[in-house]
Amino acid sequence: MPVITAPKSILSGFLSGELRDLYRLEPINLEPANIQAALNTPSSVSRTALAEALRNYHHSLGLLTPVLKKQLERLSLPQAKVVVAGQQAGLLGGPAFSVHKAADAILLARQLDTLEVPVLPIFWIASQDHDSLEVASTTLVDRQERIFHLHLPLPQGRPIGRIALEPGWVAGIVQQLQDFDAPSDFKNQVLERFQQAAQGAVSYADWFAKLISQLLGEFGLLILDPMHPALAPLFASGIKAELQNPLEGPALIEAAAHLLLERGYTPQLRRPKGATNLFLEGDDGQRRLLRFDGKFFHAERRYTRLELENILEQDPSRITPAAGLRPIIQDSALPCAALVMGPGEIAYLAQLKGVYELHGLAQPLIWPRLSITWLEPPATRILNKYGLSAATFQADPRGSLERVLLERSGQAEIFRHSLSQLEATFNTLLAQIPTLDPTLRGATEKAKQHNQNTLERLEQNLARSLFRAETELESQMKRLEHFLLPLGVPQERELNFFSLMMKHGTVPLERLLSQKAGSRLELEL
Repeated sequence: MPVITAPKSILSGFLSGELRDLYRLEPINLEPANIQAALNTPSSVSRTALAEALRNYHHSLGLLTPVLKKQLERLSLPQAKVVVAGQQAGLLGGPAFSVHKAADAILLARQLDTLEVPVLPIFWIASQDHDSLEVASTTLVDRQERIFHLHLPLPQGRPIGRIALEPGWVAGIVQQLQDFDAPSDFKNQVLERFQQAAQGAVSYADWFAKLISQLLGEFGLLILDPMHPALAPLFASGIKAELQNPLEGPALIEAAAHLLLERGYTPQLRRPKGATNLFLEGDDGQRRLLRFDGKFFHAERRYTRLELENILEQDPSRITPAAGLRPIIQDSALPCAALVMGPGEIAYLAQLKGVYELHGLAQPLIWPRLSITWLEPPATRILNKYGLSAATFQADPRGSLERVLLERSGQAEIFRHSLSQLEATFNTLLAQIPTLDPTLRGATEKAKQHNQNTLERLEQNLARSLFRAETELESQMKRLEHFLLPLGVPQERELNFFSLMMKHGTVPLERLLSQKAGSRLELEL
């Protein structure tokens, strides 16, 4: 029977250097030479035009605070650079990792910032994305360990930046959270944030932008919504360049996909024949991938290149990049030194070095985002009681606790001793086989493996029996799941950051912004 191996992780290949040739700069390397290479990433972007567009955007949302005015002054300097993080406009700021990623842009910008080269953090809102199911819900857990899963009926198929914010949505969410058990002062402050952010917000993306800016703007974070009228024109030249050779970039992405496959990796991006790297928002408001047959572009109908260029001139927000082009279009308008990215985004970038070069751009430093699992007091007590880490529990909730029971019962040691004896017996037998009958080696190896598997199954079954007998352990596992695996999803990818602030005030935010960029931590609250 052939051995089935799991596909290799592109993130692991990136971090180990095995995929070093697919990226321009060394990962997670803040040595002087690498920093200098990141800060020297060439860019012809007009900082003055960028700063003015961002000024207009922040002013339109009521976000132009003294801190951000100062940041925009620094951005307008000709040598200024930016660190960019981005995410979809999730409900109430989305899962905690969205806030973590934005904070990491602040932390990394601090580390790279110099008197000679100002470096500023920017958070890019993926308002062009049309998968509203990804951003329509969020999860909070109160002091009674009750799960509040909130959901909004967002329309499908339309860019998030086009979805109007309904006042009833905000009022409904605030009403649902009235029963959230938390210190009243902290809870009321957070609910007031939600309501204040909705004031003056036209779109769902505006509400998200204001929440993130109210949370992190005082630490220098600038927000960018590429669909906003003040900002969309910045990206028109990059889109227009892609329209001239719409299949060349996809061909480079597909060639990189084959290279990854040859090395044992599964590529994140594939480009079938005729697919471009562009989406068009049609007359019906739906966002569709553009295809090109060599003469005409196709979406909900046929388009000529001239028609698309006219659309781009009239409303540049209607033609938007697919995942294989978004970083390039972003960096065509931003003087980017570094990108703060999650594992999936880093996997995309493994296929985009050639697309950067096609557009005459140099790929910036790719920085794996900071990752934090928050340990509230009940979770900390249970983990400490059983000698577990949050990561161990999240990887295998039941199995990790079963192993604890085996250790405490003494049965784990008995099984280890039995396996050791079995190993020694078979090794002695295998050593004798060449002098007896070499044809027996295969049968002996097979018998050895069979017996090992049998012992391991017995150990697992015993662990499960011990677990079933421990009613307290079953209860504590469910409690840990509420904190660390809400709805079966790792905390950082499901739990809303404001869930923590409703119970603990500003402590989570203060602790988050005191970490080193790129940290991977379990932090107690």
